[in-house]
Amino acid sequence: DYFTGFTLHRKGWKSVYLYPKKPQFLGTATTNYNEVSIQWTRWASGFTSVAISKFCPLIYGPLKMSWVQFMCYSELAFMPLLNCLSLWGFAFIPQLCLFNDIPLYPKVSDSSFNIFLIIFLSAILKSLYEVVTTGGQVRTWRNDWRIWMMRSITSYFYGSLDVVLNKLGMKEASFLPTNKVIDDEQVKLYEMGIFDFRTATTFLAPLVTVILVNIAAFVRALVVNVVDNDRDGYWEKMFGQMFLSFYILVSNYTVIEGMIIRRDKASIPLSVTLLSGVFSVFILLIGSAILS
Repeated sequence: DYFTGFTLHRKGWKSVYLYPKKPQFLGTATTNYNEVSIQWTRWASGFTSVAISKFCPLIYGPLKMSWVQFMCYSELAFMPLLNCLSLWGFAFIPQLCLFNDIPLYPKVSDSSFNIFLIIFLSAILKSLYEVVTTGGQVRTWRNDWRIWMMRSITSYFYGSLDVVLNKLGMKEASFLPTNKVIDDEQVKLYEMGIFDFRTATTFLAPLVTVILVNIAAFVRALVVNVVDNDRDGYWEKMFGQMFLSFYILVSNYTVIEGMIIRRDKASIPLSVTLLSGVFSVFILLIGSAILS
């Protein structure tokens, strides 16, 4: 759909904005994490395959369409690749530095800290504004923001990796269809607002690993701050990284709930938690060895 639209607009097709109050199309959306992950992996693969091909909007579109349209198509094409790289970086690099007492951001008292604060708040407020102005609620925004984090480190990563390996001749292109069969149990969990984690370990392990690494970094920072009684302004130096870890944990509370609190069939299996624990220890050890 993306490439078809891109090709048509490049050939001169003119679109009009139509958003009637009465829905013109009704369909069935995915209601569980497994189908969402498969769907977005497929979409990410499609976007990335265009981004690193001869049809890349950066070289194939500028002279044939408006500047705004060209930028929109470029953003979509590179979205999976850029999001997965940036989110993986934000999920581990500040936390590993926090775990090893290495400050990355300016002190809270420094005026340069406001730059990071403004960027962070503007990103959140922008997404909140888009959801609210299109009829959504704060709860809708919160879930959408959480899902964006999840798919950035799983679906976007796997979709982009699949294309890169295919271009290198190391893997054949794959296509996984989304299951459209309605499961009453899954629908019930969806309507109750309960996250269904019944999916492959490849989609769960990265999420749990990120959460465990952030818990380890945040708890260690708290202990150090309390034991040393904020010696040498530790709190002021490390506040940015501590807040980032705390924000990631709060935003992804459903993952923590699925690991520790819930014991139903749709929770995160203990085997996945243990495997992710091994990955987390390995990442912390490697990070400490590199940064020490």
